[in-house]
Amino acid sequence: MKILLLLAVTCFSLRGFSQDTALKVLPPIWDLEACLQYAKTNNIQLKSLQLDKQSAQQDKLLAESALLPDLYGSASQSFNHYNMATNGNSGGLNYSGSYGLSSSWTLYKGGYLKTDIKQKDLSVQSANFAILENENDITLQITQAYLSILVDKESIIYNEDLVKTSQAQLEQAKRQFAAGSVARKVVAQFEAQLASDKYNLTTSQNAQRQDKISLKQLLQLPDAKDFDVVKPDTVISTASITDLSTVQQYALQNRPEIKNAELGVQISDLGLTKAKAGYLPSLTLGAGMGTSYAKDPNYNAFRQFDNNFYQQAGLTLSIPIFTKRQNKTNVAKAKIDIAQSKLALENTKTTLALNTEKAYINAQNSQGQFASAAEQLKFNQEVYRIANQELKIGVANIVDFYQQRNLYVQAMQSYIQAKYNAALAARIYEFYLGTPIKL
Repeated sequence: MKILLLLAVTCFSLRGFSQDTALKVLPPIWDLEACLQYAKTNNIQLKSLQLDKQSAQQDKLLAESALLPDLYGSASQSFNHYNMATNGNSGGLNYSGSYGLSSSWTLYKGGYLKTDIKQKDLSVQSANFAILENENDITLQITQAYLSILVDKESIIYNEDLVKTSQAQLEQAKRQFAAGSVARKVVAQFEAQLASDKYNLTTSQNAQRQDKISLKQLLQLPDAKDFDVVKPDTVISTASITDLSTVQQYALQNRPEIKNAELGVQISDLGLTKAKAGYLPSLTLGAGMGTSYAKDPNYNAFRQFDNNFYQQAGLTLSIPIFTKRQNKTNVAKAKIDIAQSKLALENTKTTLALNTEKAYINAQNSQGQFASAAEQLKFNQEVYRIANQELKIGVANIVDFYQQRNLYVQAMQSYIQAKYNAALAARIYEFYLGTPIKL
């Protein structure tokens, strides 16, 4: 009984541990760092690239093993039934067997084998840079999706405030209408404004839901209803911007897409060396040993094994004389691959330089827009505050009030968008400098 109780407690504890682990892997609230780390561990595209790297590592091991001799064993056994007498009244069974070992060792192949090892090693490095390049792309996509949700959160907050304000203004208008101080038209205008504010609130809430789905798709999360992101206390939108030449120089020397393109040129050069090795002779050492036996009138298996035991070794020199243009074609195609890899490198450098310049301009423009949006919000907020006070004491023109209110709403929307655009643009630009993205 005690044993059963102990087993039950143990199973319950293990199940609880596994559940806790699952909760830790899929928390209900995520910060940006958790999103990025989860994507690097679980993204299917990254996993596929990691498998490509493992495959490249196996190719490298195979190329290294080509320097070693091989060893094969062989065995054969045969049985033969035949008639012992001419009249066919009796028969006999004869059997024989042979067994052996053989080995071959490529001593020289025009430098092909060592060149192949170098090429396969570069392919492993290239696969690793492909993973890093994909990680960078996913990092930017997740950061942008994360900040979109933060924009939605702030939009919801100020839309909720607008709804509360509109409700209070509607109640005030209803009281004034009941007292006979305003017309029914004023109440209807406030009712229409409240409905419009509720619509905008619902729209911002739906935008948040859609942006959360987009982020979950990037993370490739399973269906999780309780999913939200952490809203940081502050978002830095006015960070200093590093000069463009410094960022471009660093990016062109360190970014994984550049490293991968440079490796592509080196891999192509080694491919040409391998192709030229086809013109050179190859030298192979071969060796073998074996034995055999057969049933005969003086059948003695052990004696036959001893008498028939043989050993042999030899060298084979293979000299290519006419290969039906195979070597010439291989060299020509290898040269084409080199030209293509150089074009790919040049294109990668040009694209990266333009992307960093674009990021630099975006960072500058977004900070300028943020400064203008902050100033615009400051003045419109003050005007709207005054209009609210005038409305409360009954001296405001309702048309002028709504004009000021709409200007304030537009200014608030521009401010929120500009704040996060500036934060995103600055982080993307600094990311090209190797700075990790953090909020």
